[in-house]
Amino acid sequence: MEQVDAKKKVLGGPEALALARAAEQLYVAKGKKIVHVDLKKEKPDDATLLGLMLGPTGNLRAPTVRRGKTLIVGFDASTYSELLA
Repeated sequence: MEQVDAKKKVLGGPEALALARAAEQLYVAKGKKIVHVDLKKEKPDDATLLGLMLGPTGNLRAPTVRRGKTLIVGFDASTYSELLA
């Protein structure tokens, strides 16, 4: 498993899009709301994906976890326990 320290390696828009394009499922925790995008069925444009995945600084939001073809952006305990168990 690869782990990248977000303080040492900043991931911006192009890197975030590359992660999303390699995934089939995207889960984004925004506050108490969880947004799920089936990237195989839905084809969101780059602006939509970046709006979900990037924080106010323009960098990929942390934590971000990729497990197989699933990408989880942000933290939600129940999402983590469900998808990473």
